[in-house]
Amino acid sequence: MEDNLKELCTEQRNPRSENIDQMSTFDILKTINEEDKGIAFAIQNKLKEIEAAAMAAYDSLRQGGRLIYIGAGTSGRLGILDASECPPTYGVEPFMVQGIIAGGTEAIWQAKEGAEDNKELAKEDLQKIHLTKKDTVCGLAASGRTPYVIGGLEYANQIQAATIAISCVENSMIGKEAKYPISVIVGPEVVTGSTRMKAGTAQKMILNMLSTTIMIKLGKVYKNFMVDVNPSNEKLEKRAVGIIAASTQCEEERAFQYFYESGKNVKLAILMILSGATKEECHEYLDKQEGNVSKAIRMLKEKN
Repeated sequence: MEDNLKELCTEQRNPRSENIDQMSTFDILKTINEEDKGIAFAIQNKLKEIEAAAMAAYDSLRQGGRLIYIGAGTSGRLGILDASECPPTYGVEPFMVQGIIAGGTEAIWQAKEGAEDNKELAKEDLQKIHLTKKDTVCGLAASGRTPYVIGGLEYANQIQAATIAISCVENSMIGKEAKYPISVIVGPEVVTGSTRMKAGTAQKMILNMLSTTIMIKLGKVYKNFMVDVNPSNEKLEKRAVGIIAASTQCEEERAFQYFYESGKNVKLAILMILSGATKEECHEYLDKQEGNVSKAIRMLKEKN
């Protein structure tokens, strides 16, 4: 496996940054920026693959399963970052989207590079969280060849969980283990082999797309507002009231009133204002539509 490392596009030398150590500060920044410009275009070429992966993960969550990111090093940290942002942003339980990194929690801030070579360790880590066939496992590896990630996908396949692989090389090894492979080719890094740069950015962008799309489809967004935000402090309470006012086009005073009448439930307050229905009726229709405000509004309008 080591013999093939130098052949990966993520490990190639970038001719556009050959003399970066001799550049001015401005030119270093310009070179990095120029290289970063192509990342979104590379991802654009893979939207169909990302769509298929998002739908698989959405189906898992809708049926009570989970989305599990698994990776090593930078990739593992990116998975943990995306997972950790879902509860405060969308009000979901922490178990719904999880990140697992080779080497455990300590590897988040201190590299545990040897852990990535252990396929069996990934299986053990997934068994610890009681992985089931209702879950989706998303393997992350810029090089597409990390044994830990391969082991995790192999185990997920064994128990018939859905599997996604995100890499930055063609015909990746993790892609061959996944039902939904995504390979985004961003080319050689500005600093040779430093895949925390373009490859890391590409992975982060795809994870943003996956989790955001899934949460929108789960009804966590109304129009383009985070209506399942958890108003756990003063700042978030103000944001919640602002969301109610903006999405219903009502005065802030009225939004504040309904915010408290609804029990600080943004979705419920919005539905009460837009429909004129009682709190109990709005609760009922939100439950029927699995928390989707747009569908609940349509259902109430059809009733009336």
